[in-house]
Amino acid sequence: MSNQTVTRAAESELEPGAIYAVLAEAGNLPKWAPVFADAVERVDETHLRVAKGGDAFNVELLLNRAAGTVDYIREMSNNRRGGAYIRVTPRPLGGSAVTMTVPLGPNTSDAEVGRTVEQELAELIALARR
Repeated sequence: MSNQTVTRAAESELEPGAIYAVLAEAGNLPKWAPVFADAVERVDETHLRVAKGGDAFNVELLLNRAAGTVDYIREMSNNRRGGAYIRVTPRPLGGSAVTMTVPLGPNTSDAEVGRTVEQELAELIALARR
């Protein structure tokens, strides 16, 4: 059976709250995930309108600060929902680990999507350092 998702993780000396704060602010999405979003408009507390390459689509933003979860979910083909499922967890001796799972598109490879997710995680951590 072929993979349907790609998961990558990155560790940082930053505490989980610093990374969570960047993820939870929807306006930061184009800064750390430019492949996914050029611009973001907040519709209400949990709904966003995301623009990418002349197209726009709806995204649901699900936040759970206590659990360190931030999910950017959208409608996909075949009436399915999917998107970026992100977890920020503390490391035992300080700092944090960030894990992101995203779906594979119909015309993408594990390696290609994996590289993109790795770049997004690196940019996310860099943004949290600023």
